[in-house]
Amino acid sequence: MAMYITRDELRSFAADLGTVEATRLRKVAASRSLEGSIFLSHSSKDDDLVAGAIRVLENHGANVYVDEIDPEMPPYTTEETAALLKTRIRDTSRFVLLASKNSKESKWVPWELGIADGVKGVSKIALFPASDSSYDQTWASWEYLGLYDRIVWGRHENYQKEIWMVLNEKKNAATELSRWLKGY
Repeated sequence: MAMYITRDELRSFAADLGTVEATRLRKVAASRSLEGSIFLSHSSKDDDLVAGAIRVLENHGANVYVDEIDPEMPPYTTEETAALLKTRIRDTSRFVLLASKNSKESKWVPWELGIADGVKGVSKIALFPASDSSYDQTWASWEYLGLYDRIVWGRHENYQKEIWMVLNEKKNAATELSRWLKGY
């Protein structure tokens, strides 16, 4: 059975890195080449989860891009900010939304998801739910989130062991996370 990662587990993945390494990981993710990278969208209220999410994704072959400390981003929101975000989303290969109860309150997360959907289509987007418990779905209260596959941990009938996977819950179909990140 597939389970969602919890907020505490993501924090633990980041804590295992140590503060210096977690900070370095985030800086690298904000300054890397976009080609072949994964755009990681998240609420600023979930900053404590970002390094853990990056760690999971990069352990499966991803190069993760986050916009929050991108040196090219303006220091405050302008039309240039929106234009740069659109370009970053378009130029990355996949889009992952770190979905939590905080995502709903964000002004940018739904906008970024809408841009990604328009330029990438559903197959190149995955939600990475971060909840309070492995089965909690309060983060999924937006009806349209049901359109997207989810990054989960667990077993699936197609795999003999527990793995990180991208799960289409409606079709009960799964792809290994590393294969999905590479575009297979």
